[in-house]
Amino acid sequence: MSGWEADPAVVALGGGHGLYATLTAVRRLTRRITAVVTVADDGGSSGRLRAELGMLPPGDLRMALAALAEDPDGVWAGTVQHRFGGSGALAGHSVGNLLLAGLTEVLGDPVAALDEVGRLLRITGRVLPMSPVPLDIEAEVSGLEEDPRIGRCIRGQVAVATTPGKVRRVRLIPSDPPAGAEAVSAIEHADVVVLGPGSWFTSVIPHVLVPGLRTALTHTRARKVLVLNLAAEPGETAGFSAERHLHVLSQHAPDFAVDEVLVDSASVPTGRQREHVARAAEQLRARVVFSDVAEPGTDRHHPGKLAAALDQLIRQPRPQLAGLAVQGRHPVGKERVSWR
Repeated sequence: MSGWEADPAVVALGGGHGLYATLTAVRRLTRRITAVVTVADDGGSSGRLRAELGMLPPGDLRMALAALAEDPDGVWAGTVQHRFGGSGALAGHSVGNLLLAGLTEVLGDPVAALDEVGRLLRITGRVLPMSPVPLDIEAEVSGLEEDPRIGRCIRGQVAVATTPGKVRRVRLIPSDPPAGAEAVSAIEHADVVVLGPGSWFTSVIPHVLVPGLRTALTHTRARKVLVLNLAAEPGETAGFSAERHLHVLSQHAPDFAVDEVLVDSASVPTGRQREHVARAAEQLRARVVFSDVAEPGTDRHHPGKLAAALDQLIRQPRPQLAGLAVQGRHPVGKERVSWR
């Protein structure tokens, strides 16, 4: 997409609170939105329903539905997000998770269940799982043994997200999971694809580890924007700089390219640190755009600021380098490229 079109088709990939922030921003720009959501959660209500019913973990899917609801502050959106208290069997479950569980059993299809809740909430767009099967995340983690050179495998999204060690690499189990057919089609027909922000190893990187999604992301003609986190997260990315986030994404998917990396201007000081981020972005064949997108005093993205930054970014002429990579005419490697 060379310029801004009226009501462009936007696909947002991620999970949890990061995807919620992206969707809350993107819905200000278009009505043609598809959320593609991770399905590896194994904690809390989602983990319990997944273990008991064998269903896709519904929590992140539910949050995406709520973000796109016609009235996010209305009764239905609030009810879907409502979590039961007390100490009984329902304690900790959210109404939306149980609703998705029931509809999945009645309709026999998790995507049909999501569409039905989408109609109930009158959502803008559509919410889809990244894979039709629940996935597990396994990480190679160092720093858990006396010898820091010794790594240990940790399995499960919650365990990876909260590890006191240093995550080196993650993989999906099964290692070659199917991609959701509707998600692949949405990416193939998108005008814009937005990846991130979110938990880097458990909500962002998994999208490029599903072969079908990675292929679609490689070949789509959509403009691809990577939204960087505002800060490192305790646990999985503790101590990570902005450039380290880009390095590990590139290491997990060397053939993955994006057009722009959107970085909060206050999170990376001007000077040498920004030069390091720009060099790291070259591995993704991307240029870096710095913009004020933060909620003041927090590590969260401000929906209005993020929407304005994405709007301004997409209105600009599309960089040629990532576009050539998408077309298959640019060699994949670590060429040094000047974006000045």
